[in-house]
Amino acid sequence: MTEWGAGGWIAANASYEAGGQQLPDVVNAACSFIFAAHNYSASVYPMLTRGAAHLITEFGSEELKTNYVPKMFAGQWQGTMALTEPQAGSSLADITTHAEPTGKNYYKLRGQKIFISAGDHDGVDNIVHLMLARIKGAPDGVKGISLFVVPKNRVQEDGSLVFNDVNTAGVYHKMGYKGCPITQLSLGEEGDCRGYLVGEPNKGLFYMFQMMNEARVEVGIGAASIASAAYYASLEYAEERPQGRNLASKDPRQAPVMIIEHPDVKRMLLFQRAVVEGALSLLLQCAQYADLKKVAEPAEREKFSGLLDLLTPVAKSYPSEMGIMSVSQGLQILGGYGYCDEFPLEQHYRDIRIHPIHEGTTGIQGLDLLGRKVVINGGQNLIFYQGEVQKVIDACSQHSELEPYAQKLSDIIADLISLTRHLVLIKDRPEYFLADATLYLELFGIIAVAWQWLQQGLEAWKALKADPNKSDAQFYEGKIVTMKYFFHYELPKTKGLFERLQERDGLTVKIGQAVFMD
Repeated sequence: MTEWGAGGWIAANASYEAGGQQLPDVVNAACSFIFAAHNYSASVYPMLTRGAAHLITEFGSEELKTNYVPKMFAGQWQGTMALTEPQAGSSLADITTHAEPTGKNYYKLRGQKIFISAGDHDGVDNIVHLMLARIKGAPDGVKGISLFVVPKNRVQEDGSLVFNDVNTAGVYHKMGYKGCPITQLSLGEEGDCRGYLVGEPNKGLFYMFQMMNEARVEVGIGAASIASAAYYASLEYAEERPQGRNLASKDPRQAPVMIIEHPDVKRMLLFQRAVVEGALSLLLQCAQYADLKKVAEPAEREKFSGLLDLLTPVAKSYPSEMGIMSVSQGLQILGGYGYCDEFPLEQHYRDIRIHPIHEGTTGIQGLDLLGRKVVINGGQNLIFYQGEVQKVIDACSQHSELEPYAQKLSDIIADLISLTRHLVLIKDRPEYFLADATLYLELFGIIAVAWQWLQQGLEAWKALKADPNKSDAQFYEGKIVTMKYFFHYELPKTKGLFERLQERDGLTVKIGQAVFMD
């Protein structure tokens, strides 16, 4: 961690005033992708610390900023987000960790937290938990949740550290992602766990959503990075492994060809590239909106904020879900070797499986997208999004080579808007409206990545048009081929999703538990 801090990576996109480099979020996101592709588990430590420090910087008191942020940005102290509890899981309305006022500048906390990534380790001098809890007498549900800084070791007046009654009750044994411990914490066993309120009481979930949304995009980056590492590992293998002969060849005396020459292997490689580079493009698009939101005039700021809100659940979920399938295809290319730990694919497969669970499951992201993001403010976010996609469609429609793809995307975007209006008509029956929200999220993700691939195809086509003999022409040709693959192989998958989402039979709503009994 200290190396991350010394290199300025933890505070890279923080303001100068907070001790950062003020790098654009686009640059920071690209760097995060590179680090995570090299070693995903290692990249999580600075990512969590950065998010926790940003939260303190944004909403904490001057005392909290002074006591914690410099050490966190320096990589000397770890930051975490501590939300989940055994009895509540993702239902934060049901958390029971409570905070007792003391009349001093701290509260005394007692409770349990589970699944805390980097929740305890010896790579730093202190662990700083950004923790949700209820102040005694607070309202029920999410309206009664407050946010606290709860360090493993609290800071004394002389700057020394003393144990803060935060005990590690257990470390979870995981399928993958084993380079970062996930812990269960027990708070206040000795009655002396002190927490320091961040901002105002009962606004903790509002504050925490800043870190959660940042983390959701980071989860998407992590998933895309693991899938990228798997893609290049399987590509290398396919270029070096001789097996079989050309499909038209009947002569067993001919030398075997490298497996990359087989059409089905090319298909799997194209699938991997389409997912990885399409997902990364969407993630960088979100980072660009985050940058523009900071510098735009008020009217434009609303637009960029709305676009980022709308696309965050998509940018988290598409790389997470499709990344698993992408890594699986990479493992398939290696055949039996892919299933063995002599090659990295099996580890990538285990590591990536956590991503549809981290920071809100795919199901929760679907509820967020359909239940909130596309309907708030009269559907204004969706209108902003349609406008962004239309810009690319209009630009591509001017060129005969790209016009067919622009038309396909235009038709599907129109269908998405129509479908959304169709679903909103039953919004007053939420069990039917949201029953297939995850399918809506899947549909939205495919379309969003098609939009990104059309953008990439346009830029690649313009580069080749300007100079067909340029030294990196092969790179741009690869982009165009992958764009075509996505439109011909992936985009047609939306037809079945559209068909199902237009039905209103409420199949999963009406069936009873007895259906699943033996």
